[in-house]
Amino acid sequence: MTNAPRVIRSFGWWSVFAFIFNLVWEIAHVRLYTLWSEADGIGLARAVVHCSLGDVVIAISTFSLTGVLLNRIDWPRTRPVAGCLIVMIGASAFTVWSEWYNVYRAGAWSYTSDMPTIYGIGLSPLLQWLIIPPVLVTTYRTVSPVLFGKV
Repeated sequence: MTNAPRVIRSFGWWSVFAFIFNLVWEIAHVRLYTLWSEADGIGLARAVVHCSLGDVVIAISTFSLTGVLLNRIDWPRTRPVAGCLIVMIGASAFTVWSEWYNVYRAGAWSYTSDMPTIYGIGLSPLLQWLIIPPVLVTTYRTVSPVLFGKV
């Protein structure tokens, strides 16, 4: 396989896995946002899918950044620990900013009283980017021989 199709497949599969795992997370923690009691079923579903797609953008951005920093597009297979740490740090840093900005500046969303916070930032979105990246890397590594062949 030439390099370009391999890169596209890497991004594509990372995105698919990221969407699935983040969709599950968003469904599980939507009750911690006031949207849960304010939106109807369609609005709620639209918001969950929208947020999951935003999570894919974060995941693919950090996947790319990690590839550049490690100089390896196949970093989940060759440098999983270092790569995972970079993804976790990058995604968590963005999430802290995004949650702060959207809750306290833009008013785009708000937490219910059930959302545990650390310095005013929701714990659930922080945990999301500490838990999902290792799951993504593990999944990617597990299925990569099937997706990309043995290396």
